[in-house]
Amino acid sequence: MNTPRIAVIGAGVAGLACARGLQIHGVPVTVYEREASETARWQGGMLDLHAPTGQAALRAIGLYDEFRAVARPEAQEMRMLDPLTAAILNHEEADDEYYAPEIDRGQLRELLLDSLAPETVHWGRPLVDVTTVDGEARVAFGDGTTEVFDLVVGADGAWSRVRPAVSDVLPVYTGECMVETHLDDIDTRHPELAELIGLGSMMAGAGGAMICTQRNSGGHVVVYAILEDIPLEWPAIAGVDMTDTDAVRAHLLNRFDGWHDGLLDLVRRSDGGFINRPIHRLPAHSWTHVPGATLLGDAAHLLPPHGIGANLALLDGSELAAAIVAHDDLDQAVRAYEAVMMPRSVAAARADVEIAALMDQGPDVDVNDVRKLFNDRMLNPVV
Repeated sequence: MNTPRIAVIGAGVAGLACARGLQIHGVPVTVYEREASETARWQGGMLDLHAPTGQAALRAIGLYDEFRAVARPEAQEMRMLDPLTAAILNHEEADDEYYAPEIDRGQLRELLLDSLAPETVHWGRPLVDVTTVDGEARVAFGDGTTEVFDLVVGADGAWSRVRPAVSDVLPVYTGECMVETHLDDIDTRHPELAELIGLGSMMAGAGGAMICTQRNSGGHVVVYAILEDIPLEWPAIAGVDMTDTDAVRAHLLNRFDGWHDGLLDLVRRSDGGFINRPIHRLPAHSWTHVPGATLLGDAAHLLPPHGIGANLALLDGSELAAAIVAHDDLDQAVRAYEAVMMPRSVAAARADVEIAALMDQGPDVDVNDVRKLFNDRMLNPVV
């Protein structure tokens, strides 16, 4: 195979895993990212990487030891609390098994970025459009320039600009919004809240609403107020300006009125503003192969945040790279990747529905059982 011209669109974990997998085998690749720099925005909460999927992908691209150096197995702890009393309804303590240790999303992205050759990622290059003709992909960028590649890999997330080149499917709003805020230095400044939430994740829910936390590294805690069965335009309907921190805080405290003070303090004492994150998903779908373009991660199979997306994204990236390395013909490599990825992503979408139903059963659900259900469905898809 002649040296292929490959562009990865998006410097998230899927795209970076693919780039890393290509580079360790000497295949050139360029990553284009719309954000201005690596530090343009905070990358989000923590991820649990599963042994058969996310961790297997990191092994395949030679980064497992680096992952182990920063991952936090103690953060596998999960607490479910009574919203009115804060009593522990279900407590899954972390053990020594390295099945699904947590890592900050930002740490994982940094680990992947640091593994790439200098200048691999071109920052501040938003994509406008991709068109494919005779197996080539022409990419139009926001600065008015165009470039031609043998393969464009869409790793640009939920609202992918590459996806229309292969599929007309669009994300669908799930009816759920996560309102995000955070607490810093919780162990020093709020030891009673640190004790309440534990070392990993905590959730409490009732009446179509939840308060959840994720403990990141360095005493940073992400807090989510989750509102279910709510219109997408709920801030406008409620007359809440999301840039007015005090107004959002007051609205949420009213929504959770009567809940235990410790849980309310997670909202009352938050250090940042509030970010409204509507949850979307892609329907289970596949597409007819289009020479010159393919998709990874959320661009291919966006799911609600149930611990599936990052594992799928890493697996996609590592496996596309492996397929390209293993085949003499680039188009045949992409076909081989899609033949595995598409049934797997459809199975994951269906498994996510099962996971949501299990989680709705209440505090007796074993999170490890949920993780293993997902991995079984994804790795053994029924076509």
